[in-house]
Amino acid sequence: MTARTITRTDISTVGRWWWTVDKWMLTATVLLVGIGILLNLAAGPPAAGRIGADTFHFVRKQMMFLPLALMVMFWISLLAPISIRRFAVIGFGISAFLVLLTLALGSDVNGAKRWLNIGPIALGQPSEFVKPFFAVVSAWMFSEHKIREDFPGNYIALGLLLLVAGALLSQPDVGMTLVVSAVWCAQFFIAGLPMLYVIGIVVIGLAGIVGAYFVFPHVASRVDRFLDPTVGDSYQVTQAMRAFQHGGLFGRGPGEGRVKEALPDAHTDFIFAVAGEEFGVLLCLLIVALFAFLVIRALTKMKREENLFVLLAVGGLAVQFGLQALINMASSLHMMPTKGMTLPFISYGGSSLVALGVGMGMLLALTRRRRDPEGRAA
Repeated sequence: MTARTITRTDISTVGRWWWTVDKWMLTATVLLVGIGILLNLAAGPPAAGRIGADTFHFVRKQMMFLPLALMVMFWISLLAPISIRRFAVIGFGISAFLVLLTLALGSDVNGAKRWLNIGPIALGQPSEFVKPFFAVVSAWMFSEHKIREDFPGNYIALGLLLLVAGALLSQPDVGMTLVVSAVWCAQFFIAGLPMLYVIGIVVIGLAGIVGAYFVFPHVASRVDRFLDPTVGDSYQVTQAMRAFQHGGLFGRGPGEGRVKEALPDAHTDFIFAVAGEEFGVLLCLLIVALFAFLVIRALTKMKREENLFVLLAVGGLAVQFGLQALINMASSLHMMPTKGMTLPFISYGGSSLVALGVGMGMLLALTRRRRDPEGRAA
């Protein structure tokens, strides 16, 4: 059986998808996934050795979740915007419920309840799924308020933000709360937020950051260590900076890195440091360029977008994706206080990987070429 070439006259679902999806964004995503496989092969074995597991424990688990994430991304990218909207509402309801359930039944790890295990079934971190779904649901509410002034979309979006932020802060997960809030504010601004509200939100945001310092001890500890590394344990950041120094421009070579053997979170939060040591500044710059390209490409695609919902949803998903990558890389480079946030499609983490597949699938679906502004045909 020979492979059938997809032509422009192919009216099958896959054929229509292939000729309407943004292939540049798809290519950049695939490259990030490939880099993630490479870096997990480098960082996974030492991490497995530290917990007494077999050499490829983390690599094998990541490769189990990767096909699922890619299939989810592909399936969601086939949907029209109106279906994405419905899917996001259902997904948000389920993931928000699981986040609330985590507060009651979640596993306590280092003083935080973010992981949910029901019997033998490990559901990971439900908060990872809240992020993309909430961005799309908020976009819907903002757009409906703009189109129908009698519809209280802005107030519903605000209520949902308070619900999500309250649940995340109860875990506590201050970093995730800041990301979700920043994306919400960006969407509100794009939707035509009055300047007085902009000033008010900035003031509230700054007050919230200062308040988090005094309310949450772990936030205060991370900020203090960032400002003065001598006041506490800054071992991981120190090791990460050593990795970048050892790597130089071209790196020490695949598998030749040594810092990963002493860096506890080398396969998760600090995988960017592994890239720096083994493959040098060149691979790090390529990773940065791929993330920047994805965000800019998505935003550029919206220049002529007439559907306000699609405009806000794409803007929210793109900002969320770029902000998560920025936080991870900046933490590794000691440019900001550390935050346990994965590097999209590269760091180890099953629930994070599948959630990123959901978010990227919605982004690809919403940026596909469509026949009408409402996106009823693709």
